Amino acid sequence: MNASTDYDKLPIEAVKKVSPAVVSIVISKYLKDLRKSAPFAFPFSPFGNPLAPHEEPGLEKEKVNVGGGSGFIVHPDGMILTNKHVVFDPDAEYTVITTEGDEYPARVVARDPVTDIAVVKVDPPADGPGLPTVQLGNSKKIEIGQTVMAIGNALGMFKNSVSRGIISGMSRSISAALGTGGETEHLRGMLQTDVAINQGNSGGPLINMDGEAVGINTAIIYGAQNIGFAIPINWAKQDLEDIIRYGRIVKPFLGITCLALNKKIQNQYKLPRVAGSLVMRNAHQPNSVAVMLGSPADRAGLKENDIITHLNGQELAEDEELVDELQKLKVGDQVELTVLRKDQELKVKTTLEERK
Repeated sequence: MNASTDYDKLPIEAVKKVSPAVVSIVISKYLKDLRKSAPFAFPFSPFGNPLAPHEEPGLEKEKVNVGGGSGFIVHPDGMILTNKHVVFDPDAEYTVITTEGDEYPARVVARDPVTDIAVVKVDPPADGPGLPTVQLGNSKKIEIGQTVMAIGNALGMFKNSVSRGIISGMSRSISAALGTGGETEHLRGMLQTDVAINQGNSGGPLINMDGEAVGINTAIIYGAQNIGFAIPINWAKQDLEDIIRYGRIVKPFLGITCLALNKKIQNQYKLPRVAGSLVMRNAHQPNSVAVMLGSPADRAGLKENDIITHLNGQELAEDEELVDELQKLKVGDQVELTVLRKDQELKVKTTLEERK
């Protein structure tokens, strides 16, 4: 067998290894709840609006599928990784469908408060051998140009669709929609890939040629070609460890909205520094605040327009996200912040709390 044939077999074997543990997640709601949340959002039907006044009231007790996504099993007892935006609606019901066509009601165990990760759980038959699982790789070992593949429920219809490409960028920052109510989330540290990621692929694994999940497919940029994003799998590993240890995802919380500085932002806001974090409200979220009332940041005396220059004596670099550095710490840790307020440099201390 020649080298090229061996290389061609690598992705085939990787897909065979992973596919049995990739699942579809079906989202359903009762018609009465759907009418409350989105009265004009019904899909087109040749038979008219299912909630039209002339229809029987009993139809409101019927459930309809309103969306879908992907996930992958990471523990034989039924623990599944997916995207938070796939299972974002607390009023919806979720059903997991395996490659073999088995259906299981699913419950959301945890939604990560910081990034687009969620963990759902199904209960497999007690007398069975357990569910197939995906082995988790190490996203710190990923390199630009590395071959990867995405597996998922493309467009909510085509189960276990496979697409192949490369890692084309690291540590990207994007803003992505969460639910249908206009909620957005700023995602940092993302893997950029040219792998085709379609609607419905969200929550599926991004795998390497060894059949290990190195990311969770999460977002695409509409109108662009060959630009997709995945969450590094090491972030999800930490979430799984938290669930095993605490029964929930535990993240440290400071209580500010801030913007990482660089030369462009320095010029835009006429700031005295090119690096650090500017405490400011999110202009894209009307109800955003710069410093949350009663938070550790509030107790430390932080104010809007402060520039945080150091965390625990370590200077923040240009474009370095303070939030990412805080996630390396633990709930209960005391932190010292060096703050530039107009022409005055301050040092303040506070204790990180658990993000709710």
